[in-house]
Amino acid sequence: MNVRQKTIKQEISASGVGLHTGANVTLTFCPAPENHGFKFQRIDLDGHPIIEADADNVTDTSRGTTLTQNGASVSTVEHVMASLVGMDLDNVLIKLDGPETPIMDGSSIQFVDLLEEVGTVEQNADREYFTIPHNITYTEEDRKVEIVAMPLDDYRFTCMIDYNSPVLGSQHAGINTIAEFKKEIASCRTFCFLHELEYQLSHNLIKGGDLNNAIVIVDKEVTKDELSHLAKLFNRKDIDVAPQGILNNMELRYQNEPARHKLLDMIGDLALVGMHLKGHIMAARPGHAANVAFAKKIKAAIKKEKNKKIQKVYDPSAKPLYDVVQIMDILPHRQPFLFVDKILELSKNHVVGVKNVTMNEEFFRGHFPGAPVFPGVIQIEAMAQVGGILVLSTVPDPRNYLTYFLKIDNVRFRAQVLPGDTIVFRCDLLEPIRRGIAQMKGVGMVGEKIVVEAEMMAQISKIKQAEPAQ
Repeated sequence: MNVRQKTIKQEISASGVGLHTGANVTLTFCPAPENHGFKFQRIDLDGHPIIEADADNVTDTSRGTTLTQNGASVSTVEHVMASLVGMDLDNVLIKLDGPETPIMDGSSIQFVDLLEEVGTVEQNADREYFTIPHNITYTEEDRKVEIVAMPLDDYRFTCMIDYNSPVLGSQHAGINTIAEFKKEIASCRTFCFLHELEYQLSHNLIKGGDLNNAIVIVDKEVTKDELSHLAKLFNRKDIDVAPQGILNNMELRYQNEPARHKLLDMIGDLALVGMHLKGHIMAARPGHAANVAFAKKIKAAIKKEKNKKIQKVYDPSAKPLYDVVQIMDILPHRQPFLFVDKILELSKNHVVGVKNVTMNEEFFRGHFPGAPVFPGVIQIEAMAQVGGILVLSTVPDPRNYLTYFLKIDNVRFRAQVLPGDTIVFRCDLLEPIRRGIAQMKGVGMVGEKIVVEAEMMAQISKIKQAEPAQ
């Protein structure tokens, strides 16, 4: 059974300070259309730039996860991202009037409560999952980091942390399904060691830090004077060390709360893959840098699997959906500029077309006549025409529209195409057509071999009718 995409019913806001900047900021969750995904918007900057929640946009992982795009940045996004995934959402715009998300109590629970308060709404588009196809691994030998994603028809997490600390020790945490996020993980707060806190305070790195939004683990002997100094910094009457080896400003919500929080961070960082995942993620000693690097490995696996789907071998002699006469009723091109002979498949998201390459074609007279090769530029034109049929299939009467190509990227010619070859082109939409703009991935194959691939952007334009004579 297909699962539909979800967004929230209405806007809702939360205000607080950024952990590292100390800046007051208001964050607003907003409903978003189908296939929008998760995006941040800096409404305090000129032009209100959008920052996509994508692992490729990560620019810093030193003290949280920072995203940068379109000249704008937003930092410490992991707790917000975890709440969106934990609440089973797909499409949300997160507006911010500052450079960092509010730290709140150091967990995701207040974001989860807000999202639950407004409720969700099911959308028409189906959700797309990426099911881990085989073990995907990531290691950092120097930090003893190990992460593996294994195939599973659910989203499960197991996390182990070990900081070589006699106080914290080795801790484990896990959930069997993402549906357990709110109950088991969302309320687990960030933590740091006392020596880290002292360093960050001395270097003015946690301007919004407060003993209400972090668990402080005491990993060394501390004097009364040091505790008095900390109390003064955080406007406390007094501070002491609790029996569990943490500052007595708060009680642990779970005995293994630090491990659970690391799991929370992983869920948030892996949300930057951009798709809902199905698999079992097992991690030892994870951190933001490793999480993001692992997210990029999963993204690479997604791209590889998509290419495998595209590389289906088609029978060019199969009965066409459209023959060349029907194609001419859609496309304005004519000989010698029509380079599509058949359309084999056409859906809302993809098209498959055929080009038969023969020695009779006009360009072979001047293009390496002694060693004829089908010109690469015409391969791209043929691919563009196939894609044009997909784009024009979305308008009421294709004869009243033209398709203009705005951009062609990542073109690769992998093998020569010779007279007698038959190229099968497949073009897939990379995202839904918006405001007449289509972005496609095109692949051309001769038999089982890819010969050309490219990414294309096209615009649908209505033909202007001549004004009647007065």
